[in-house]
Amino acid sequence: MTREEKNNEIEVLLEQLENSSVVYITDIAGLDAVQTSNLRRMCFKSGISLKVVKNTLLRKAMERSSKDFDGLYPTLKGSTSIMIAEVANAPAKMIKDLRKKKQEKPVLKGAFIEEAIFIGDDQLEPLSSLKSKEELVADVIALLQSPAKNVISGLNGAGGKLAGLLKALEERAA
Repeated sequence: MTREEKNNEIEVLLEQLENSSVVYITDIAGLDAVQTSNLRRMCFKSGISLKVVKNTLLRKAMERSSKDFDGLYPTLKGSTSIMIAEVANAPAKMIKDLRKKKQEKPVLKGAFIEEAIFIGDDQLEPLSSLKSKEELVADVIALLQSPAKNVISGLNGAGGKLAGLLKALEERAA
């Protein structure tokens, strides 16, 4: 790879890192052609960009980035691929699905999500349980609607009971 090709690759990686708030660093070494093809297909369906990268080029792109990737530098050893997604938990859920199918790879080396850094494959469970922005907004809306629904149902229920009591009293008086 020439110096110009390396610089171009660093610029492409830098642009991807700058435009994304969800970056997973994984190891997919050892997958055969069929497994790799299936992984790429699953990534595409899940809206995840998968790219095998050279550690030195990725590190240089991270160093040039305006984001703080310092905590991920120790993970840049051996075979490295990056997964970039819009939804924070999408890559973790996909990896967990593959593990259910008895596939050991990809192995999570680290992740950068909204300025937070997660290191190690043991972080897969917490990452997969992260909620997306849309899920959080839905939860907040549900919480805001809950008291109003309780008041309305209470008024409807109490109004019906009150009307029933008044009718019963009226019938007794007559």
